[in-house]
Amino acid sequence: MSTPKDDAWLYTISSKHPLINLNLKEIWRYRDLLMLFVKRDIVTVYKQTILGPLWFVIQPLFTSVIFTLIFNNLGQIQTGSVPPFLFNLAGITAWNYFKECLTGTSGTFTRNQNIFGKVYFPRVIMPMSITISNLLKFGIQLSIFLCFYAYYAFQGTSLGFNSHLFLIPVYILMMALLGLGLGMIISSMTTKYRDLSVLVGFGVQLLMYVSAVPYPVSEAKLKFPEWVVPFVEYNPLTQIIEGFRYMLLNIGSFSWAGFLYTLLISFVFFTLGLIIFNKTEKSFIDTI
Repeated sequence: MSTPKDDAWLYTISSKHPLINLNLKEIWRYRDLLMLFVKRDIVTVYKQTILGPLWFVIQPLFTSVIFTLIFNNLGQIQTGSVPPFLFNLAGITAWNYFKECLTGTSGTFTRNQNIFGKVYFPRVIMPMSITISNLLKFGIQLSIFLCFYAYYAFQGTSLGFNSHLFLIPVYILMMALLGLGLGMIISSMTTKYRDLSVLVGFGVQLLMYVSAVPYPVSEAKLKFPEWVVPFVEYNPLTQIIEGFRYMLLNIGSFSWAGFLYTLLISFVFFTLGLIIFNKTEKSFIDTI
């Protein structure tokens, strides 16, 4: 018995698809798998560790203490009326979400080559699951920040949220898009150039210091050489960190031009990362 030629397949798996193709319909079809990966990312990170999820709390607190001792006490970095510890904790909370998204997605192809070579599912689900699972860690660290915020406010420190607080979800989206976009680019490049994975950790540390995480932009303009200031000021991550502090602590600067510039850059990097990722997934299994 022959099958009519005009019979349509229910699903068609093909390497021929547009480069800019997030394919939300297919991702929705695999939403259970996406949630499974999200759960896996959350559970396995600190599985068989002594402190478990407490590391979500310990890491930003210890980093904030070290930054306060080195940059504020020793380096005399001024944070205005905001306590240096709270200033540093706000910046680290925002930075950690971007960093975890970037480092987590930058090894997508190399870490998952076995499963990618055996079964089909939308490959972009893997980096997306990392970005979504890191929202839990970000939420925990933001809650810790709010607890210290309430403590300092109870002690009489003059603190107040800014009227632009409603933009917080947009800033979180920009961090996710930047981390996801850059991560997909690096992940695609490491299929051919493995030594790039070694440079990610080192490069992320350098990027932190030119993203105004341990200092305000105003201090950078005063103390950095003139040729360094533009690298800090026009860094989209600087705009995010500075805006994050501006909304939560009402300190620093904010401009709609800088906000729109950062939003545009975030979408550009995400789109570029998606193009490169989709192109690489067609043939990476032959080169990895």
